[in-house]
Amino acid sequence: MLSPEDQELLTRVGPGTPCGELLRRYWLPICPAAELSAKNPKKRVRVLGEDLVAFRDGKGRYGLVEAQCRHRKTQLYFGFVEDDGLRCAYHGWKYDVSGQCIEQPFEPANSPLKKEACLRAYPVQQLAGILFGYMGPKPMPLLPRYESLVRTDGTREVSVLPLHNCNWLQAQENSVDTVHTYYLHGHMLKTQGLLDDKVGGYYYRPIEKYEFEVVEEPAWAGIRKVRHYGGDRPEKEVGHPAIFPNILLSPQGKKLVMHFRVPVDDEHTYVIWSEFTPTEDGATVRQRDEDIPVSYFTGYIRPDGSHDLTTFMCHDQMAWETQGKIYDRPSELLGVSDRGIVMLRNQLKQQILAVQAGKEPLGVVRDPKLNDSIGFKLSHGQAEMARAALKAAAAAE
Repeated sequence: MLSPEDQELLTRVGPGTPCGELLRRYWLPICPAAELSAKNPKKRVRVLGEDLVAFRDGKGRYGLVEAQCRHRKTQLYFGFVEDDGLRCAYHGWKYDVSGQCIEQPFEPANSPLKKEACLRAYPVQQLAGILFGYMGPKPMPLLPRYESLVRTDGTREVSVLPLHNCNWLQAQENSVDTVHTYYLHGHMLKTQGLLDDKVGGYYYRPIEKYEFEVVEEPAWAGIRKVRHYGGDRPEKEVGHPAIFPNILLSPQGKKLVMHFRVPVDDEHTYVIWSEFTPTEDGATVRQRDEDIPVSYFTGYIRPDGSHDLTTFMCHDQMAWETQGKIYDRPSELLGVSDRGIVMLRNQLKQQILAVQAGKEPLGVVRDPKLNDSIGFKLSHGQAEMARAALKAAAAAE
């Protein structure tokens, strides 16, 4: 269990909080790129407890700025997107994608207010159909080019899950909770008559041994899980790395899926997936970012207010949300099988302390040579879930 002090340290993400300052050292997904278009060029977003507006100006440049105009604090979301920026609907003050105030109607031409009127603004980059924002100090790191985000031998899609009413750490701890799959997924589906051999049945086998590996490579850090299955299909599974601080890479069928868990604030989490499906023969696919389809999952909550429990995603959301908006870790009772969770918490605390000491945290990429394509050496035991991905990766080497 955690002390009350460590509970606060690891879960609070707003400006000025220790964990919030750590998370601001990493690029975080803001939304699918398709959500900002010439027809709908702006979107309200909330990340790490900050209310922001994402917009795309008439020249196609992306901006991410604080939500209120510096003049009279009107919401900029209701303003006008123009070729060179976003103009406030109240008095017409206009800001470019860097947050610089570039026009102040009805003020003197050389007014010193123009310099004082700058908005808090964050860089935005587009990759794999997703817009990523960096909210930390300069110099900013490179946007990590994880293998499944940049490979060209397949197709990708983006999926957005419903807003999760819980703290981000509950979702990320699930990534290193290696034994929950047996009951939460396998047994749950079996009791509903929904168990299939390819996916649900894969996890509904006895787990005879489990191990964890702490990874601190130059291009990525995190925890890798190892499961040893028994029963009529014994095998060793290595994979599903929990990428520090807030990502899970999961083989799902033939797909490689990156789960990003973005803290909206202390009590809400935005979950977005990047899904990559390799071609069977390793052939290159020319897929433009603007052509990447976006899906939105709904139906997690039934009309009676209970959680739907017919899919893996619904199972996880139920488990995380029913722990409470901020899970009360000081009152928990951990077992031996929770070693991965303890390792994650220790890693998180160590990196918070590193940032407080003025050091660079793990997994921040600055060397372009390391960032061409960051791989993870996946070795997933189930052939149906990994054959295509492994075959394509071998062909690319």
